[in-house]
Amino acid sequence: MTAPRYFALVPAAGIGARMASASPKQYLPLAGKPMLRHVLETFAASESIAHTFVVVSASDGYIHALMKEGGDLAARVTVLFSGGATRQQTVLNGLNEMREKVGDDDWILVHDAARPGLTLQLIDALIDALRNDEVGGLLALPVVDTLKRADAGGRAQATVVREGLWAAQTPQMFRYNLLRSALERIESCTDEASAIEALGLRPALVIGSPRNFKVTLPQDIALAEIYLKGFS
Repeated sequence: MTAPRYFALVPAAGIGARMASASPKQYLPLAGKPMLRHVLETFAASESIAHTFVVVSASDGYIHALMKEGGDLAARVTVLFSGGATRQQTVLNGLNEMREKVGDDDWILVHDAARPGLTLQLIDALIDALRNDEVGGLLALPVVDTLKRADAGGRAQATVVREGLWAAQTPQMFRYNLLRSALERIESCTDEASAIEALGLRPALVIGSPRNFKVTLPQDIALAEIYLKGFS
């Protein structure tokens, strides 16, 4: 029996509306290179990852320049121009396009293009924790802040019990056939783990890292640069 391999899939077809920038946020400069380049270089440098696929929109006008900026990612990264209107559709389109290159039991690590703080150590920790898992799972962090539920007027209405609550990160790692089936069956989802949960399965939670946060707002750029420049 052939041992399962590990492939990275990076959905990068979003426009990053909350960043209010001229270009999609995954292409914004961050510590000397586009944000997405940090992500792709990390996966490309991982000995555990057989290959990386990045899914962009059909009209993407930035990815070619990014792929040529110093070094050669082409041998380790394939660009797919099949991004959809939602993250779910983008991931599903990517899975369908990579079908001939992966097996049903190969593992797919889906990672946000806007999480440039990913490290080789986090990739290895996720793979080590899940390589024999029947379901798969994701990086996540236990919620430590007190949570408030707001009313329509923006006032605290109630305190939410945080026991058992985790903040989901990526990569989210599931076997190819299971992940594709889950995304095809569910009407909509915000991440891959929620699609798996809709099948009645329970993804494992693997401790992530604060540096692996999602860059969403303009002020997040400065914090991401602190981590990437090694001042953490």
